[in-house]
Order: sequence, then C-alpha cells, then structure tokens
Amino acid sequence: MNTASAPGAPFPTSELEAGPQVTNKGRVLAWAAWDWGSAAFNAVMTTFVFTVYLTSDAFGGEDAASALLGGALAIAGVAIALLAPVTGQRSDTGGRRKLWLAVNTVAVAVLTGLCFFVYPQAEFLLLGVTLIALGNVFFEFAGVNYNAMLAQISTPQTIGKVSGFGWGMGYLGGIVALLAVLQLFVQPSFDWFGSSTDNGLNIRLVAVFSALWFLIFALPVMFAVPELPKPPHARTLGIAASYRLLFKRIKAIYRTSPHTIFFLLASAVFRDGLAAVFTFGGVIAAGTFGFTLPQVIIFAIFGNVVAAVGAILGGFLDDKVGPKNVIIGSLVGLLIAGTVILVLGNGNYTFFGMAWAGSTTFWVFGLFLCLFVGPAQASSRAYLARLAPDGESGELFGLYATTGRAVSFLAPALFTICIAIATPLVAPGEAQRWGILGIMVVLLLGLLVLLPVKPPSKTAIAVIPQA
Repeated sequence: MNTASAPGAPFPTSELEAGPQVTNKGRVLAWAAWDWGSAAFNAVMTTFVFTVYLTSDAFGGEDAASALLGGALAIAGVAIALLAPVTGQRSDTGGRRKLWLAVNTVAVAVLTGLCFFVYPQAEFLLLGVTLIALGNVFFEFAGVNYNAMLAQISTPQTIGKVSGFGWGMGYLGGIVALLAVLQLFVQPSFDWFGSSTDNGLNIRLVAVFSALWFLIFALPVMFAVPELPKPPHARTLGIAASYRLLFKRIKAIYRTSPHTIFFLLASAVFRDGLAAVFTFGGVIAAGTFGFTLPQVIIFAIFGNVVAAVGAILGGFLDDKVGPKNVIIGSLVGLLIAGTVILVLGNGNYTFFGMAWAGSTTFWVFGLFLCLFVGPAQASSRAYLARLAPDGESGELFGLYATTGRAVSFLAPALFTICIAIATPLVAPGEAQRWGILGIMVVLLLGLLVLLPVKPPSKTAIAVIPQA
C-alpha cells in the first residue's frame, strides 16, 4: 500500500484505487480495440508502407525526401514534448478525457485519409510529410488520453494484464493490417481497381484503408467507456495558466512523490532503447545477416506475434510480482539476447554437433528480443498508472510522452557512433553489427537508473495542487 507523503496529511488516492472495483471485460475489449486499430497508423503509415512511398525517387530522390521527412518528424517531436502534458492536464480538469481521445483520433484519421491526395510527384512531397508529421502529433495526443484511460477500466489486481492485453492487441492489429494491405494493395492476390499502380493509386488507397481501419476500431471505446467525471471546483484555464499550473504540479510531485519523477526519467531512457529494437531490427537483419526484404517482412510478422505473446504473459506476471520486477527481468533478457547476437554475429558455429548459421542466430535471439520488449512496454505503462493521483492520469501520461521525446536521440545516436567507431577496426560489412552495442548501452543505462526507483507499492501518491 502506498504511504502518505507527510504525517497528518490527507491520504491521497490514486485514480486506479478510486476506479472500478471489478474489471468490466467489455470495456477492456473496447479499449484494446483502439490499440488494434491504431496500428494502421503506426505500422502501415509511418513504418512500413507510406513513409517508404514518400521517400521514393518519385518525390525527387530518396536522400532529399528522407531529409525533409526527418525534419518534419523532428519538429513534430518538439511539438509533442511541449504540448502533451498540457493537453493531458486540460482533458483531466475539464472531465473530457474521452472527448479529446475522440477528437484526436478523428484528426489522425482525417489527416491519414488526406494522404490519398499525395500523388507521386515532387511537388506533393511537402504535403505528404506535413500530413504525416501532423498525424504523429495528434496520434501522441490521443495516446496520452488513451493511456490515462487504463486506470478507468482496470483494478489494482488486474491493471498489469489489462495493459499487457492492450499492447498485445496493438502488435496483432499491426500484423493483420499489414497483411491486408499487402494482399489488397502492395502485392494484390487478385486484380481490382485498387491494385492499379497508376499515379500511385494503390499506395494512396492504403491511406484511405488505414484511416477507415483506425476509425472503425476506435469506435467501441467511445461507447463502452464512460467519460471521466469532471472534478469539483474545476475551472477552465488559459494556455499560459495551464503551463504555470503544470510547473507547479511537477514541483509538487517531486516534493511529495519523488520516485514518480525518478521513474519518468528512468523509463524515458529504457523506452528509447526498446523503440530502437524495432527501429533498427530490420536494418540489422538485412545489413548484417543478409535477410532479403521478404525475409525481413516475415521476421517482422513473427516478431510482432512473439512481442504480443510476451506483452500478454508479462501482464499476468505484472499483477503477481509487480511492474518493476517485470521491467527489470525484461531488460536483463534483452541485454542477454542482444549480447549473443553481437558476439556471434553472422558466423557459422557448431553446437552439440548441430550447425548454427548466422541467420539462425538472428532468428532465435532476435525473437527473444521481441519477447522481452512487449512486457517492458506494457508494465511501464501500468507502473505509471498506479502512481497517478485521482483525476490526473492525463497530465502524468503527458509528462511520460514528454520525457520520452526528450531523450529519443539517445539510441539512434549511440547506434550511429558505435558503427562509426567500429568501421576502421573491423572487416568490411562487420561494422553495422556493433550498432547493437549502442542500443544495449541505452538499455543498460535505463536498467541502472531504474534499480534504485521504488516500486509503486512503496511509492507515495503525489499530493498536487488543484486547478
């Protein structure tokens, strides 16, 4: 049980403790359906299909297009870091968490659908990267409200498995959406007007498909989960007043529940490492282990399935042993699997009389990496939800987004630096493998920063000033 922050102080209540006493399975399914649908934007639009289309030669050259896309996404990241806590705060104080989840979700769907008008010509590149960048901003705003809703649909006894189930649904939804896109548009299994490549019609229709997919699966949560009750004496603040209140609350959180701040900082570091596992996994598979594009896609499908299973199983463990133990175990597992891939590389070995090729190394231990990513992500969300004061989850998850964005340069930078250092020291074609070391350094740093942080059961719920 959490302890009060000061003798004689009123015992602060977490939003989780103030929430339902029984888990409503229908609400959990409706909530997780949003994660399933959101994968159409994450996996299809920003990772595997539409951004690949935007950086093709049709838009003026891969290098120039990639640079413009990267710049637009960087600007979007800054906007998210600056605005996410205040958007979460304002949805909390106004009792409009579900409303703003709906508004931001619709905004993402509309921006995604408008990508249909991005024709494969250089003059449409700016439109395309602007729509994707704005989509990322509104997607993160929606994610703040979505994550905050976790405390409304779970209990202290089930929050781990509910969070894990949501992450698992997101992974599986991405697989199904990608398979549908591949079969209908990218490599269609039958001839229809959507398979036409004239003027990039098939890829532009992927945007329409993704928008509809997201909207359809986002609908259940809008009907099944009730709106957040409006706090008594709540008042609408201007933007400047909202920021003043935000900084006042951060100071109050640090004073009354410092380990909440410590966890935000620790999770920002290891979450960057977790993101890098998927960001650079396909790059390493192709560059170091010689996977072809179809092999990378097949590995990605298996990897997402394994990550989903890991997230769901990790959620059950979370409720039994606590989120901190699950995160620590996952980070240790990631470090072990990553070390094996780094040490063995693409060489051929014999173990117990059996031949072990480099591709086998990546298949086995790469899937182990995926297995441990899911639980760490799900338990990180559940960890923070346990610490959110009643009615303040949105603001806290906004800070969660901000701290994550603030250190999002770490893993990419160390990945690049390690490759640069290794290049003159190893044989040609071997340097990329050492980028794995950069990712592991970030994961190890996150683990070390997390170790002294108290688990939620021993952390006071912050006492924060009201609006």
